[in-house]
Amino acid sequence: MNSDPGRAIGADPRPLIGEPLPLDLLNSRWIDESGEHDLLEHPGGMGIWLSSAGLADTAPHNQETLDALLATRTALAALLDGKADSGQAVDGLNETLRHGRLRRRLGPEGPETVIDTDSPSWLPAWKAADTYLRLLEENPGRIRKCANPECVLHFYDISKSGGRRWCSMAVCGNRTKARRHYTRHKKSAPVPDADR
Repeated sequence: MNSDPGRAIGADPRPLIGEPLPLDLLNSRWIDESGEHDLLEHPGGMGIWLSSAGLADTAPHNQETLDALLATRTALAALLDGKADSGQAVDGLNETLRHGRLRRRLGPEGPETVIDTDSPSWLPAWKAADTYLRLLEENPGRIRKCANPECVLHFYDISKSGGRRWCSMAVCGNRTKARRHYTRHKKSAPVPDADR
């Protein structure tokens, strides 16, 4: 576990960034040729994620912020991947949501909605949980896991047809198609005669 969440050091190494906040938080874990990775477990990783998500100056870079993000990511993963008791996952997400609320007020330019959290450390996690609820309200069928069974990344399908299947066609889509092609051709290849 990361003992010092720290500020961002370096570029975001993740293969898929820029998804809606809850999916972007889930995508802080990924698998590639070199193995499994967890950005939030590396020194400075939380700072990289906060910066990449546009939240660098919204919360302190401390253990409380990291713990809030990890708890929220665990709940989101359980809800989307169905790997845990859904009641526990719902309770976990609701626990994050209990740390904040939307407040309406009149600002200098007119009506405003501001987020109040009981601690600034909960703001990024709360925003991720709140955005997840909005995605569920808008079109839950567009929240998808990559069709590559070896991939753990998630995305929100904004394609016109709603037919996106891969986190990245260039990576997972091509790998899966190449694997299928190899399997088909391997099965149809003639077996060499052992008696020759």
